[in-house]
Amino acid sequence: MGRPRKGNTVVELTLIRHGQAQTGARDEASYDSLSDLGHQQAQWLGETLRGGVPFDRIISGDMKRQIQTAEGLALGVHHSIDPRLNELDYFGLAASLKASHGVDIPNDIQSFAQHVPQVLDVWRQGGMNGDLETYDAFCSRIMGALHNAAGQDGRTVLVTSTGVIATLSAIALGLDMVKKTKLFLRVMNTSVHKFDMVGDELHLTQFGAVPHLERPDRIHAQTYG
Repeated sequence: MGRPRKGNTVVELTLIRHGQAQTGARDEASYDSLSDLGHQQAQWLGETLRGGVPFDRIISGDMKRQIQTAEGLALGVHHSIDPRLNELDYFGLAASLKASHGVDIPNDIQSFAQHVPQVLDVWRQGGMNGDLETYDAFCSRIMGALHNAAGQDGRTVLVTSTGVIATLSAIALGLDMVKKTKLFLRVMNTSVHKFDMVGDELHLTQFGAVPHLERPDRIHAQTYG
């Protein structure tokens, strides 16, 4: 069967995770800038995207790593900012979890993989510091960003972050928090994800493509930081 068309309007949106940031950082300010490899990842992806069907616009959050990635793609189209595409406040959530549950902030990849499900579960249940964005508010703002992008003519690419992409994928697939956590840990830097908006429904059509990093001499650039 073919995809539904206008009337049941289908809008394809392409989401990209930012390039590698400052891995090993212990706070948001230190993390929020692309590494040299992150800049290279964005450049390579831009070369790949420019060889395909052109985009009409690019939208990113206002985090430095997201803006740097959007600019590095060099797609030659208008770049606008929508803060609703910003990442969840993982460092803030981690600090809240440590204060309330005594869970240490991870300092290596293995510890981080165990830490993520704890953070997301307590957050979803409303157990974090009341000054932090709630899980429901986060879901609402990122869906709002998608609806806004879907309402524009032409093809749109959005540059955002892991938590946004994993949450939208989980919403589209109807996944529980355990399965969403697995997605959270598998969103590669500058990976490409595609969604169809059909009215108010969200459908995931592609997750985690990295065509620009599949050459043997670029395998080292398949990163998650």
